[in-house]
Amino acid sequence: MTAVLPGRTVAPALPVLPPRISPLRQRAQMSDIAEAPGKVWFWELASAVIDADRCVRCGACVAACPTDSIGVGSDDLPKLVKMCTGCSLCWDFCPRGGMRYEATWLPGREHRDIRPAASDTFDDWRITGVDPAPGLGRVEETLAARVRSGSKLYADSAQDGGIVTAILLVSLAAGVIDGAVVAREDPDHPWKGVPHLATTASELREAAGSFYNQTMALAGIDLRAAGLGDGARVAVVGTPCEIQGIRAIQSRPWRRGSSGIDSVVLTIALLCTKSFDYERLMLRELRDERGIDLEEVGKVDVIHGRMLVEDRAGKVLVDEPVKDFHGAALKGCDECADFLGRGADISVGSVGSPTGYSTVLARTGAGAAVLELLRDELDVMEIESPEALEKLDRLDKKIARSALHRPFEPDGPLFVDFEEHLAFYGDTRRPALQTDSGRSP
Repeated sequence: MTAVLPGRTVAPALPVLPPRISPLRQRAQMSDIAEAPGKVWFWELASAVIDADRCVRCGACVAACPTDSIGVGSDDLPKLVKMCTGCSLCWDFCPRGGMRYEATWLPGREHRDIRPAASDTFDDWRITGVDPAPGLGRVEETLAARVRSGSKLYADSAQDGGIVTAILLVSLAAGVIDGAVVAREDPDHPWKGVPHLATTASELREAAGSFYNQTMALAGIDLRAAGLGDGARVAVVGTPCEIQGIRAIQSRPWRRGSSGIDSVVLTIALLCTKSFDYERLMLRELRDERGIDLEEVGKVDVIHGRMLVEDRAGKVLVDEPVKDFHGAALKGCDECADFLGRGADISVGSVGSPTGYSTVLARTGAGAAVLELLRDELDVMEIESPEALEKLDRLDKKIARSALHRPFEPDGPLFVDFEEHLAFYGDTRRPALQTDSGRSP
């Protein structure tokens, strides 16, 4: 069996085939029917994205697969766990593959209403090429906030004002959601976040705080494993690329696999310029290079452009520019121009607000409504430096446009054809496999 981390999607070992006989060649020996033109297989995604070190570990490919053929391996990367049917959906919804992620950004203020709860009206989103969301994008309300000391919504391990945990707690209590996909610590790997679908207030409180590795969050929306029914409503806290995947997949209704991505009714994006690989950041950079005992770490934070690490007593162990850790970042993050999480219901981060506060951008009616539910529990002020948000957003876009090989087109179509991708990124297709008769499968 393939070794996996607790709480992760299991990627079982693939059957051992006879030497020199690949699955495709074996299939070709059984049938004279040539492969249908235009099919895109998981192997294409693996070659163009995963093997090319461009995967951002969002889990969209796992969530999109209608046959549950993709899992998560012990290396935290997508793995094929059973036969691929060549449906192309893993390719279509990969933000580094077939999905033009900037086409998922929310439009201006044009949207339709849905009613996830009898007493509240929430606003839905729709993917459109109209208005590529200039400035901060679509925003219903902008503020700097923190949960008041002594509030019942305050979580001891919460970070930057505790806003995200408070939003989830009040949404759960009000019946807006039945659970939320959050990151919690892997019990076998200190300071490694893994996805968890929390369904109780205590679980949400235990997951308060931040981890700086990607968790393949969209692979963790498993309603049955969490004890939830098919009609459950779920929130997702994630990076902008994970929100992009949700928006895109939900915009194209068809039969899904076991993923509960259609249950997502509330999305919270964490402002993000880069995510990190756990082994490179926590083990190589902090433990090995800087001699940090991870068991003694009490807090890890990235704020004002610096990486801060404190021990359990609050003593600062590391205070360095975050650029010193860019070697531990996921390479695919360079291609993302969505620092602000423009497709989310709510975007939250520390940039632009004083220490101890969170910058909160409520982008939709759904986001504004849940924010209103906890208004009395918050200390609120205006964002201290909105220009800091726009400055970092411009820098993020500049980096992305230099890293992207394809055109950056917020008003372009949602999908990037595989052949079009090859034209920009080079030929990453599978080499033709020859059968014993000399024919390609």
